[in-house]
Amino acid sequence: MSGEIRRVTLEDVDVVAQLFDEYRQFYHQESNIPLATQFISTRLLNRDSIIFVVLDNQGVALGFCQLYPSFSSISAQSMLILSDLYVTQHARCVGLGRRLMNTAMEYARTKNVKTIFLETHKQNHQAQALYESLGFIQEKEFLSYNLDIE
Repeated sequence: MSGEIRRVTLEDVDVVAQLFDEYRQFYHQESNIPLATQFISTRLLNRDSIIFVVLDNQGVALGFCQLYPSFSSISAQSMLILSDLYVTQHARCVGLGRRLMNTAMEYARTKNVKTIFLETHKQNHQAQALYESLGFIQEKEFLSYNLDIE
């Protein structure tokens, strides 16, 4: 299954919001298209994320990845946080996730980014295999902590 990968613009909000909603459902969140639309729209308007989408020959969205620019104090260099990678159920296992990841890595190279950081669920073995096949190394030196602020 082939398709065009391109950077998302504001004109693509509705298409990407649908994928983003499916992605959130994959992680056991309730479907909420208005929330997804607002979130993606805000990210693009504020220019605080880079989103790539893959479209089939009819313009149907098959997957996306979202990157957040950040910095590493330790290396004193730019980094990207790959927050989201999602391919629709019917388009999985044909290399679209790999193509999206390669697009993200090429984008990082063109912007002289030092590191791409990502996290995935412990049970998401398919994603782990993809990331490792692309040269990503599982972090073993640092622990991750979260605090929900209410």
